[in-house]
Amino acid sequence: MVQRNHILDNIPVHVTLDERLSSNKVLLNTYILLSSTLLFSALIAGVAIFTNARQLHWVLNLGGYFGLLFVVTKLRNSAWGLLAIFALTGFLGYTLGPILTLYLGLPNGSQIVMLSLGSTGSIFLALSAYVLVSRRDLRFMDGFLMVGILVMFLIGIGTALFNMPMVSMTVSGVFILLMSGMILWQTSAIIHGGETNYIMATVNLYVTLFNLFVSLLQILGIVASDD
Repeated sequence: MVQRNHILDNIPVHVTLDERLSSNKVLLNTYILLSSTLLFSALIAGVAIFTNARQLHWVLNLGGYFGLLFVVTKLRNSAWGLLAIFALTGFLGYTLGPILTLYLGLPNGSQIVMLSLGSTGSIFLALSAYVLVSRRDLRFMDGFLMVGILVMFLIGIGTALFNMPMVSMTVSGVFILLMSGMILWQTSAIIHGGETNYIMATVNLYVTLFNLFVSLLQILGIVASDD
């Protein structure tokens, strides 16, 4: 009877180890792919700046983003998904080029861009480290984050159409909080087995970092222009 209980007690341990090994593999693959897509996106953004590319109409921006995101989602379980994710991140890098050109043309524009970039990296590393060390399960945040992002997205479109800089600054501030929550949520989902596809995990984290960076640019740009 004692031997039987000992065997039964060991079963969950082996399952937990297997799940942890699997989640660690997803996490490693996600970080490798995320690093690659960020570098590729930065390269495309640099080309867009060098060629003085014009900013796309917001309809083309949204259409290109959601269209490529749909393709990535459909191909996420095949090798073609890797090609699709580089197409998506390259497209977003291209759209970022004209934005960076605009900010680089401001007084102290280089400092604004570098501060935004450094802050984005610091926030990502700090929040990811917190989840990885504490191993807290934060997947309960998904509903709140999705609703918050949708609401702020719609308000953001309104502020862009009607040119309301102060409201835009508030939206950017809220977006920074929401994107920080997304980093916590996505990292937690990976290590707890809620996200097993590293392509989709990479897309989520890339878009999060993209929005975080742009939001920081907007706030710092507005502050600098007021000075």
